[in-house]
Amino acid sequence: MRSLVLIALLVSSSAFAQTIKIGELNSYKVFPAFLEPYKKGMELALEEVNASGGVIGRKLELVTRDDGGTPGDAVRVAEELISREKVNVLMGTFASHVGLAVSNLANQRKILFVASEPLTDKIVWENGNRYTFRLRPSTYMQTAMLIPEAAKLKKKRWAIVYPNYEYGQSATASFKKLLKQAQPDVEFVAEQAPALGKIDAGAVVQALADAKPDAIFSSLFAADLQKFVREGNTRGLFKSAVVFNLLAGEPEYLDTLKDETPDGWWVTGYPWKEINTPEHRKFRDAYQKRWKDYPRQGSVVGYAAVYTVANAVKRAGSSDTEKLVEAMKGLEMQTPFGPIVWRPLDHQSTMGAYVGQLSGKGGKGQMVNWRFADGAHFLPPFEEVRLLRKD
Repeated sequence: MRSLVLIALLVSSSAFAQTIKIGELNSYKVFPAFLEPYKKGMELALEEVNASGGVIGRKLELVTRDDGGTPGDAVRVAEELISREKVNVLMGTFASHVGLAVSNLANQRKILFVASEPLTDKIVWENGNRYTFRLRPSTYMQTAMLIPEAAKLKKKRWAIVYPNYEYGQSATASFKKLLKQAQPDVEFVAEQAPALGKIDAGAVVQALADAKPDAIFSSLFAADLQKFVREGNTRGLFKSAVVFNLLAGEPEYLDTLKDETPDGWWVTGYPWKEINTPEHRKFRDAYQKRWKDYPRQGSVVGYAAVYTVANAVKRAGSSDTEKLVEAMKGLEMQTPFGPIVWRPLDHQSTMGAYVGQLSGKGGKGQMVNWRFADGAHFLPPFEEVRLLRKD
């Protein structure tokens, strides 16, 4: 009898000590500027959670894989994480088309997927499902944050340039829709859609210049953005047209622009040095102490993503998938950008973003005249979302 009790205690102790596995997949080799800081943010959060005793008496464990930056590779990697590694939760992805593929798999395999970075609106609306929740503000939300400044300028002739895949297509559709609502007489006089990572910047800039726009909307980022800026500066495109560019104020992209950073562009981004709220100071100080480096946008996303899983497990009191899904609905939590809520209706978090202008003063790109835009204020009405959701 005593031996049976001892065995039961050992089994119970083993189960109690078992880690909660987060299967994280991302395009580390394809987008290192964003994802290296992202990984550091994740690791900082993991260390903090586990140092405080873990969640429900169990440590968190990150099982990280590179998804190759393609939907096919990502689905294969996610399947391995589920089947071979027996992870409790899927998390991550960067590119929107990759995120959509993993979201579809998560729905089929009935496992929680915290989509930390992909920005496409479809992941929570047209293609939304029970098991997928998205952290960052979407293309619709970040575009909506720029619209008030765009409409205020009353520029009539707009040109558009975007990377030709799901993120860029989604951003462009949202911009056209929202600007037309705010300024019905607007005209879109040119559109350039180079393949992601393959922009012929000289040709793109020349095509936009030939259209003689009053303003330009861009969703270019990373190396494509750098090439576009260089050619645009060289050919004088930005002297005659004001530019609005999603994500261009994020330090991972400003770091590469340096003294080429154009003045006056309206952007979404992350002025890390100047945000002095208590929650951001705490994060920034901890990050700089741990990594001897300053945080980027990716750092915040990785950090908040891990805390999302930790908070969901704590609220659910379990690592059971169905309990986690229910715990995610309406989950309230703190992030370096302030409190957020995970909306039960569409599984979109209300994380906000910073909106401001670029300045190349001192030979280093930075955001100026910035303000914080609360994500909760830049989402469509519930009635509209209900029509988009098909699940």
